[in-house]
Amino acid sequence: MDGRFPNHEPDPTVEENLEDLRKTVVEKGLELGVAYDGDCDRVGVVDEKGQIIYGDMLMAIFARAILAEHPGATFIAEVKCSKNLYDDIARHGGKAIMWRTGHSLIKQKMLETGALLAGEMSGHMFFKDRWFGFDDGIYASVRLVELVSASSEPLSTWLKDMPPTYSTPEIRVECPDEIKFKVVEHVKNQLADKYEVIDVDGVRVNFPDGWGLVRASNTQPALVLRFEATSPERLEEIRALIEEAVAKAKASV
Repeated sequence: MDGRFPNHEPDPTVEENLEDLRKTVVEKGLELGVAYDGDCDRVGVVDEKGQIIYGDMLMAIFARAILAEHPGATFIAEVKCSKNLYDDIARHGGKAIMWRTGHSLIKQKMLETGALLAGEMSGHMFFKDRWFGFDDGIYASVRLVELVSASSEPLSTWLKDMPPTYSTPEIRVECPDEIKFKVVEHVKNQLADKYEVIDVDGVRVNFPDGWGLVRASNTQPALVLRFEATSPERLEEIRALIEEAVAKAKASV
């Protein structure tokens, strides 16, 4: 190991950081590949085709396995996660709680609710099932290898029964720390009368065919946006609506 990271930054959420891993998995015919961040509390995964399995879909895989052993179990996922994750947990008999981003916040919520698993898009996976309830990328990858070793189906097919959706990665918009929370509040005030809004962490605006999120970053002078919809066209419409609300809010603060 070289702590200077000469090849690329150790952030498994950045697609270009996984390029070598993806190529190696495909070229060598491997069943999966894993990547970690610098202190290994976050994990990134690619399937046998070199396709990235993002944090919310990785959590869906783990949740299905846990529910097979613990029917009715509770799970916690952050506000940036796909609607497919929440729906899939419910469809398999579990309880999904949407919660705030941040590992200390999630660990506290796990204690309160008795959740067996929590996860974030960033690759933090918190196992209370057969583990201690903290985020551990190495342990998460071993749990995945355990599941892969017990299945004859390739990893790329495991979630094929989920409805197709189209989504953006996290989009970061610069916004000074002193106004970022006010901007989010203004966005909420603009949209709450017209649309269903979840404000557990920022503003997640729900539509029948998608959703859009605006939240203030916990660590940077920035807003974090993410969008998901059932078609590329609808994705762009939802994104345009939310980004227009953000622009108006920034201008009025």
